Amino acid sequence: MSLRYEALTGAAIGRVIDGLADLRIRVFHDWPYLYDGDLGYERGYLAVYRDNPRAIVAAAYDGDNLVGAATGLPMVDADAEFRAAFDGTDHDPEAVFYCAESVLLPEYRGQGAGHRFFDLREAQARALGLRHAAFCSVKRPDDHPARPADYRPLDGFWRKRGYAPLPGVVARFSWRDIGEDAESEKPLQVWMRAL
Repeated sequence: MSLRYEALTGAAIGRVIDGLADLRIRVFHDWPYLYDGDLGYERGYLAVYRDNPRAIVAAAYDGDNLVGAATGLPMVDADAEFRAAFDGTDHDPEAVFYCAESVLLPEYRGQGAGHRFFDLREAQARALGLRHAAFCSVKRPDDHPARPADYRPLDGFWRKRGYAPLPGVVARFSWRDIGEDAESEKPLQVWMRAL
């Protein structure tokens, strides 16, 4: 399968909001997110990217079908929970581009989409004059009952891209896990690299 990629900004992001919302719900349903998503919430959450001229959606298509996407925007424009992770550190959020979610349907994995998603977001960061790129990875206990026996974290891939976890820099964000009645706060480790 050959994927086609587009770097979408501004109003062009509006074309993919519903498809991206659906992808987030489907992909984040699985480990380690276990996200019990809602289309209405997703549309509101993703509008931040459509309405921010500095944001990007790196979209992957199989033909005309959106099968993956990655989002990003300057850290100063991200949710307060992610910005707060930098409080009390030597890292200036004003210089950081936040590579937010990256979602890809399972059947398209292993074909280079992850690299392309980072390439497009890092190019946007450089175009904006930002010096660092960062993202967050959800932290779950190793003995979590929903952890698949064959789960392989993406740490090796991220390290090859030049990212490393920032010691003690952890964001806290809430969502409803599958089977939960209410949202609960999750820790997310911040990873960063110089551009």
